[in-house]
Amino acid sequence: MSGAADQELAERARKLFAGPIEFLKSAPELQFLPDPTVPEIAFAGRSNVGKSSLLNALTNRNGLARTSNTPGRTQELNFFDVGHPLQLRLVDMPGYGFAEAPKDLVRRWRYLMNDYLRGRAALKRALVLVDSRHGLKEVDREMMTMLDDAAVGYHIVLTKGDKVKASAFGAIYEATMIEAAKHPAAHPAIFTTSSETGSGIAELRTAIVDAATA
Repeated sequence: MSGAADQELAERARKLFAGPIEFLKSAPELQFLPDPTVPEIAFAGRSNVGKSSLLNALTNRNGLARTSNTPGRTQELNFFDVGHPLQLRLVDMPGYGFAEAPKDLVRRWRYLMNDYLRGRAALKRALVLVDSRHGLKEVDREMMTMLDDAAVGYHIVLTKGDKVKASAFGAIYEATMIEAAKHPAAHPAIFTTSSETGSGIAELRTAIVDAATA
């Protein structure tokens, strides 16, 4: 893609995310999913990775996705409509790796995510959010393997980039790149974001629109 085309895509993404965005519905089971009429981009991550904060930063809205001091609050697939007319949907997937969640609830989340990933033709890309302060955990690798098995392409997004010293961040970024290279569905481009400073948000918006329109 040329520089002019890159700029055009970035501006299209900026305008889209500055426009109408609203919560559509929550789906506790597959039968409640909306009709797959537009491209979907799914957000996956551990329960305290800052997923809701990132969704709010991407959409320039403080309360679009609920943030909570209680990790694991998202227990359903939450769909958000982007654009009017509708252009794409953001899908907030249940947070994983929440140690205090009941085992049967964790199992239900896993089945829901697995069934959604394997059977959703509208799903164009997933974003696997990883806390920059801690790097990849085993539960993140499990999620990546689930996406590999479902043949769903994904980007790794390092969140809370402002919380890590540059000297420490380099090693985490390199380790993440090495791990991503082992996974067939992982895209080589890794994004670093901060919901507080806005760093990396515009680039991630552009990648979302690019994936949705590819």
